[in-house]
Amino acid sequence: MLIIEPTSPRATGVQNLLEQSHALMLSLFDPESCHFLDLDALEADNIHLFAAREGEQILGTGALAIKDGYGEVKSMFTADAARGKGIAAALLRQIEDTAREQELTQLKLETGDTLHAAHRLYERHGFTFCGPFGDYKEAPESLFMEKALTDDSQ
Repeated sequence: MLIIEPTSPRATGVQNLLEQSHALMLSLFDPESCHFLDLDALEADNIHLFAAREGEQILGTGALAIKDGYGEVKSMFTADAARGKGIAAALLRQIEDTAREQELTQLKLETGDTLHAAHRLYERHGFTFCGPFGDYKEAPESLFMEKALTDDSQ
């Protein structure tokens, strides 16, 4: 049974998966185009980090960063062996539920331009493409998406 629960970035299995994610992003994109949060940043008070697990095996991670007036989706990653099994969708639903509990009205995210499976996931969950937000700048390797969290978008 898949369980989505709050976690620490340094929890058993979670840290390893986050480090795999960071290594993958650095292998695909220029370092200045990698906007992942390091382990220390994932422990900040405005971050809600979640792990997806079956038994003791960590299969994925995802986080909600509470920003001024919106939430940002961060640290979405699924282990290779668990891809295509709905892990990312379950994490994204938890992030959205948490954002609603925090009374946020919008979710936003930045993702890599070549991460097509991620684009499809976000579009299936109601995200649409938008321009840069927050401290992000327009960049060739970055795409930006958003989703309004109103009663009719559930």
